[in-house]
Amino acid sequence: MEYYKTLGVEKSASADQIKKAYRKLALKYHPDKNPDDKEAEETFKKISEAYAVLSDAKKRQEYDTYGSAGFQQRYSREDIFKGFDLNDILKQFGVGGQGGRGGFKGFSSGGGSGFGGFSGGGSPFGDMFGQGGGGCGGGGCRPQPMKGHDLTYELSVSLEDVLHGTEKNINLRHNGTPQNISVKVPKGIEAGKRLRLSGKGAPSDTGGPPGDLYLKVSIQPHEFFTRDGDNLLMEKKIPFSDACLGTSVEIASLDGKKFKIKVPAGVQQDAKLRIRGHGLPAGPIGDRGNIYVKVLVQIPKELNEEQQESVQKLAELGL
Repeated sequence: MEYYKTLGVEKSASADQIKKAYRKLALKYHPDKNPDDKEAEETFKKISEAYAVLSDAKKRQEYDTYGSAGFQQRYSREDIFKGFDLNDILKQFGVGGQGGRGGFKGFSSGGGSGFGGFSGGGSPFGDMFGQGGGGCGGGGCRPQPMKGHDLTYELSVSLEDVLHGTEKNINLRHNGTPQNISVKVPKGIEAGKRLRLSGKGAPSDTGGPPGDLYLKVSIQPHEFFTRDGDNLLMEKKIPFSDACLGTSVEIASLDGKKFKIKVPAGVQQDAKLRIRGHGLPAGPIGDRGNIYVKVLVQIPKELNEEQQESVQKLAELGL
């Protein structure tokens, strides 16, 4: 869904302009003003989702960075509406209320999950319009098909996958039936992020749509590098004499490029040397971070006789 287009605002719109646009549309499409109008109901759902994202600075920034498809992969419906209390917002606009259909507990921020009393199969709008386990409209109560359960699996990727992006094939089983699924992993993905595959979850037992599949990303350990946001950290051991006199060391980046960096004379233990712009990307279109090389000065555990004499002379010279 294109959220700016849904609210009829430009991407550069201010928070106040977004709020005014949503208020105008909410007044027009609110279910109380459009009883039994399914098209208005769907529009109200869409503008509310758009406002839930664009009114939150962090979510809006991620939406602007990753685009609609990338954002939807990272945010589940529960994530989108977490902390979004539609009742409170509509009261500020003078719309809806606690009576009739105006009280939307599906958007409540209570209960710790961000969805209050919602307990449906994945969409907060089921509880909002009576579509969870059964809807009661003007024609009486009738059972509604339930969405299948969402499934969550862990997806392990390497730092090289984070650098370049990749496509993974996953073999799953639903009720004993094997299923091969392909998923694109965007560049710059972070550990703990979830990729959503719509309709790839468990099938519904009541004839409804299948649930969604969420792939929770974990990052495999690397032989040389550790990750710190968009930066890569590594360690380089040098002899004590090189720390005193200075030297140069060769470093290979994650994508195999070789760099010769200067270690200044008198470098201290744990000093960090930077290779700019060869870390990990900040998302699919972001700039790359840096490589930081931490210098470890090696102190020999044992010295031969000649080395002992040399060190003794250094000690006499004040080193």
